[in-house]
Amino acid sequence: MTSAEAEVGPVTPTQESQPAAPGVAAPAANAPTGLDKSTPLGQLASKLGHLLESTDHSEMYGVELHAWNEGSDLDVPQQVILQKFLRANSGDATKAAEQLEAALKWRKEFQPLKTVEEVFDKSRFEGLGYVTELKGVPGSPNPNDVAVFNIYGAVKDNKKTFGDLDGFIRWRVALMEMTLSALHLNDAKAPLPDFGKGPDPYQAVQIHDYLSVSFLRQAPEVKAASSKTIQLFQANYPETMARKFFVNVPIFMQWMFAAMQIFMAKETVAKMKWMSYGTELHKDLGSDVPKAYGGSGAELVTSSRTPKYDGPSATQAPEATKTEQPAPSSSEETATPTTTTA
Repeated sequence: MTSAEAEVGPVTPTQESQPAAPGVAAPAANAPTGLDKSTPLGQLASKLGHLLESTDHSEMYGVELHAWNEGSDLDVPQQVILQKFLRANSGDATKAAEQLEAALKWRKEFQPLKTVEEVFDKSRFEGLGYVTELKGVPGSPNPNDVAVFNIYGAVKDNKKTFGDLDGFIRWRVALMEMTLSALHLNDAKAPLPDFGKGPDPYQAVQIHDYLSVSFLRQAPEVKAASSKTIQLFQANYPETMARKFFVNVPIFMQWMFAAMQIFMAKETVAKMKWMSYGTELHKDLGSDVPKAYGGSGAELVTSSRTPKYDGPSATQAPEATKTEQPAPSSSEETATPTTTTA
């Protein structure tokens, strides 16, 4: 795991001046935006026409982008997309435009929306990832928050799961696109404030569960998958995760993570939290998390969405969702799996 693995943002309580949560009544999306080229958002919006023409692609996270002329309106879903790239670049419109252009090019080539309809090998990926919703997350501006769980103990054979790097990346992108779909960005009604001026409610929460996973060795195929996923998600999915939790992490690894914090931006550190026990998660995410995480919510296997798999799905929760003090293993077959920036 590297310092690049967790680029997420804190969830803070709603104030009257902050944007309404997704799905909550707010000003109409076609209300005047008040944009002009003196603002970072206006500067980035003014580049849209060129970016869309140069990349020959207009879709981002299910939102269609259109050229904007100063004085005209820019609908809220487009504003949300642009603000995410601005926030990822500290409000620098030039850097945001460069990242947005690269992301548009990647989406045209990779066609990530199509991965949601792909059918993946159940024996490779089942139990590894879930997308669900949590009600009443403490401190969140949203009535319901999207949460994506990565259950790394579900990996039984590193070579089988990660050996085909392209296949793994397509599965991981499918899970990410499902997460973004659950955010309903295309239906956003409340604009995002500029960088540093308020929270972003259009984000998910990510949980990495390391129960039964060894931190002592890492197979080469796992390292390759981790490196590729980190690079890909940093570039193409900025500001899509609000917080990131690492649960069932041994104490000695938490000490290592603490030492690494001196090399991280304070904004990144504020978004991350490590826990020795999965049952501690409810303290941060509320009682709607599954029992394995200290809550009373439904089990992930029965209440969540997953990428499509060949054959029937399992009827019981994955073994990795059990909660107990994690014990490091020397087996290379359970070496630390992939975590990502998004």
